[in-house]
Amino acid sequence: MNRSLFLLTFAGAAVAGPALAADLTVTVEVPRLSVAEYHKPYVALWIEGPDQAAAGTLAVWYDAKNKEDSGQKWLKDLRQWWRKAGRGMTFPADGISGATRAPGPQKAVFSGAKGPLAGLKPGQYNLVAEAAREVGGHETVRVPFTWPAKGAQTATGKGSSELGAVILTVK
Repeated sequence: MNRSLFLLTFAGAAVAGPALAADLTVTVEVPRLSVAEYHKPYVALWIEGPDQAAAGTLAVWYDAKNKEDSGQKWLKDLRQWWRKAGRGMTFPADGISGATRAPGPQKAVFSGAKGPLAGLKPGQYNLVAEAAREVGGHETVRVPFTWPAKGAQTATGKGSSELGAVILTVK
């Protein structure tokens, strides 16, 4: 194979490869609350199978810059995620850890070609969004979806206090 043909073939494969993988786009609304002492919530986004076992953690938003790493201490308040997946992790976790988010819609995109989605077997799953806030409440929202999607798929869930709308799009 001549060099030009090899480069053209390689470039075509590089462009086509990621397009074959499904992606998840998650939008989580962090509600603006009128309370005396407001703290941004810690949020965990993960996927669980039909047996409710964690299939993979997508994101954890917490106060990683807290003095003496005490921000990690409060991750236990994300009780369901902590029991299923969090306690076995080391933080900060590359590609998963992030800062807490301000009120408003917060969007995150996850590639099916890498991370916890890469090994996800076809089937029925739940996207789980769990939020806990200091001097506040705790809430969990589950959004069912099928992996991989046969075409674009959108599913929604809605919290009542610590989370607003949770929108999941699978492409």
